[in-house]
Amino acid sequence: MEIEAIDFGGHLVAIMAMMEAPSIIIGVLLVGLFDKENSDKLSISGILRHSLTNGSVFLILGSLFAGWLASDAQAQGIKPFTTDIFKGFLAIFLLDMGITSGRKLSTFLKNGWFTFSFAIFTPLFNGCWVAIASQYATSSIGDRFLLTILAASASYIAVPAAMRMAVPKANPSIYIPMALAVTFPFNITIGMPIYLFLILSEVCVLLTNFVGV
Repeated sequence: MEIEAIDFGGHLVAIMAMMEAPSIIIGVLLVGLFDKENSDKLSISGILRHSLTNGSVFLILGSLFAGWLASDAQAQGIKPFTTDIFKGFLAIFLLDMGITSGRKLSTFLKNGWFTFSFAIFTPLFNGCWVAIASQYATSSIGDRFLLTILAASASYIAVPAAMRMAVPKANPSIYIPMALAVTFPFNITIGMPIYLFLILSEVCVLLTNFVGV
C-alpha cells in the first residue's frame, strides 16, 4: 500500500479482528451440525451456546473491548508486548504453521480436487464481488482494497489456532494447507492484482449499471 501511495485507515485492523470471531462461531456451528456421531445429541441452541462461549471467541472479542476502553497513554504501557515482541512471536508462529502445512500437504492433496478448488475459487469469488460492492461502503481506495483482501482471505493465524482448541477432532491436514499453502499464495500472486484492478477500473461502474443497482 505504501509503495503504491494508497492511503488507508487504521480501523481496518479492528475489522479484521472482528471478522475472526464470527468465523470461529460459524466453524463450530458447522462442526456441531454435521457431526455424525453427536448431531442427534446436540440441539441448535446448545451448539450456538457452545459457539458463543468458546474461549477463542471470548479472547478475540475481549481484546477488542479492552482496546476500545484503553486510552493512547494506557496503550503505550503495553507497547513492548503488543508491538515490539509481537512481530517476533508472529514470525515464529507463522514459521511453525508453515512447517505444519508443508508436512500435511501430501495428505491434503489426497482429498481430491474439491478442497484445492474451493481454496482458490471461493476467495476469488468473495474478493471480486466485495471489490465491486465496497464502493457503497466507502470511497477510499485503500479501505476498499483492504476490505476486499479481508473478504477474500482465509484466517491464517487466529482461526487455525482456535480450531485446534475448539474442535480438536477437525483434521488440520485439510484446513491448514487450504489456508496457508493455497489461498494465501494465490491471493498474494494473482488475487490481489485482480481485486485492485476491479477497484481502480471502470468495471465496477459497468457491472453496477448492468445489474441495475
